Amino acid sequence: MTKTIAPRVRTLVLLLLAAAGLLLTTAAPASAHAALTGSDPQQGVVVDKAPTQVTLTFSEQVSTSADSLRVLDPKGKPVQSGKPSNVSGTTYAVQLHSGLPDGTYTVTYQVVSADSHPVSGAYTFSVGKPSATSAAVSGPAAGGGVVGWLYGFGRYMSYAGFVVLVGGAAFVLACWQRGAGVRAMQRLVVAGWLTLTAATLFLLLLRGSYATSGKAGDIFDLDLLGQVLQTKTGAALVSRLLLLAAAALFIAVLFGAYEKREDEEKRDLTFGMATGGTVVAAGLAASWAMSEHASVGLQPGIAMPVDVIHLLAVATWLGGLTALLGALYWAPSDRPVDTGAVRRFSTVAFGSVVALVVTGVYQSWRQLGSWSAFTGTRYGQLLLVKIGLVALLVGTAYISRRWTARLTDTVVQRATSKKQRVTAKAGAGTAAKGGATAAKSSGATSKGSGGSPRAAQLARQRAAMDAARQKRTRDADPNRFGLRRSVLAEAGVAVVLLAVTTVLTQTEPGRTEEDAKAASSSASSSSSSASSAGALTLDMSFDTGGQDGKGVVTVDLDPARVGGNEMHVYVQRPNGRAFDIPEVKVAFTLEAKKIGPLPVAPDHITTGHWSANGVQIPMAGEWKIAVTVRTSDIDQTTVSKNAQIG
Repeated sequence: MTKTIAPRVRTLVLLLLAAAGLLLTTAAPASAHAALTGSDPQQGVVVDKAPTQVTLTFSEQVSTSADSLRVLDPKGKPVQSGKPSNVSGTTYAVQLHSGLPDGTYTVTYQVVSADSHPVSGAYTFSVGKPSATSAAVSGPAAGGGVVGWLYGFGRYMSYAGFVVLVGGAAFVLACWQRGAGVRAMQRLVVAGWLTLTAATLFLLLLRGSYATSGKAGDIFDLDLLGQVLQTKTGAALVSRLLLLAAAALFIAVLFGAYEKREDEEKRDLTFGMATGGTVVAAGLAASWAMSEHASVGLQPGIAMPVDVIHLLAVATWLGGLTALLGALYWAPSDRPVDTGAVRRFSTVAFGSVVALVVTGVYQSWRQLGSWSAFTGTRYGQLLLVKIGLVALLVGTAYISRRWTARLTDTVVQRATSKKQRVTAKAGAGTAAKGGATAAKSSGATSKGSGGSPRAAQLARQRAAMDAARQKRTRDADPNRFGLRRSVLAEAGVAVVLLAVTTVLTQTEPGRTEEDAKAASSSASSSSSSASSAGALTLDMSFDTGGQDGKGVVTVDLDPARVGGNEMHVYVQRPNGRAFDIPEVKVAFTLEAKKIGPLPVAPDHITTGHWSANGVQIPMAGEWKIAVTVRTSDIDQTTVSKNAQIG
């Protein structure tokens, strides 16, 4: 029976790995966790006068380099001067050459979001009137191509190594301490350590090319590697390698000094080993939480510890499941995994599932922001798939618990029968002692030069036959066979679940995607409104930093000329709904002539709408329009844009 099981196991594992690879290869390159929410000039707009700079506003802070923002003229030549600079908050600007001729210009950007993912894109605007343009953005893009695929594979392998390393060690310490001496458990945990270490080094090499050019030839660029080491992601990868050195020491103690101790001594050492292992595991989990999207956005002080707990729960459950599967299939016959270990793991797994549900609900709320994002964004759709897989995994685990209960009953019955057989044979053993003594004296006289090696060989053969007989008996147990199959099914679902989770970490969160859609829609509508009516319309994203402090403020100035103007201010949430806030103030400054700021206090008309009549603009020029938005008694911010008036 064992010979027929092994090929099936290998085939199923290969199919599951192929499915995981398919998920990774069909996933789009990381669209990043920061999104472009505003620009000046806006996409597709036609301006009368060439701007002095181009500004881009993102949903979160990003890292820029010398070539992060480029502006190309109609012939494809760059017209920006200097490096991009951070104007305020999440707004970045690059200066342009003076005296730009009329025509269509292309703006390209390639930055790295605060949660380590590359962001790239392009749009056009025109000066005077649109024209044909030969500017083209070609070649590998950051986060895409072969390098993007390799980086995604490296992330998957790093998660898999972490799960096997932490979950396997936790299974041995908390559920099956005798397993410390089982070769299969030792190989499994060491394989997890090697996989995580190799994947971390792999990601460190790929990071420079992944975040910049996307070219395979830049993987071994030492200058890029030096730049990576100065970033948050590079520091996280290096700290992970240092923690893996501590993990190697833990593994050496677990399968060395700890394994050789007696059961009484093991119980005394277990607490210290568990404490040290938990600290190292939490540090490894924090290397993800402190460098990716848990570290930015809403409530990072809460999100990062929650993410660490979530990762530890995943590793304890799925890694322990992998260790249990290995114990059921490859544990030696003289040290099989007992039902007590299976029951203890069932309890540990239940606690892990509870932790996953609690932390998962918080993470879902934080990354989605609305119910519509479940179906309206790719992140939400993947999250629904993940929830379905978790439900399937829990259902399969319930079946495993039933097989465990049946296996326990069988073991109790066999133990009772064995005790009866031992009692019945006790008398026969006593009677056989006399004959054995006589045989011993006879055998001593006939002892030859080849007798001792022959006896040892026969003893080894008998031991091997006994072990094979015990293994056949154990494998023939239908309850143990049923438990093996259900645990194998759990492990298969876990492989796919881990692949979906890896893709989720590379997908733009639903909250960010909806914010970007709302900003794009607002920009398009305001651009068309401005072109049709001749009025000035400016959109500015804001974030006061408090709870529920994000939104978009729109300023309409009609007819946007010297003299009296009518001004309307609209404040919306990222989803486009009117935002009811306590106060809005506007100020106009003509910095070239040192005029202003000229304050304007608009009247509150209705929810999210303020208005002011007779707003006086004394002379034509490029005016800075600053809007102060207050969302609570203590949370407020000021955002601004420059616009030509008159």
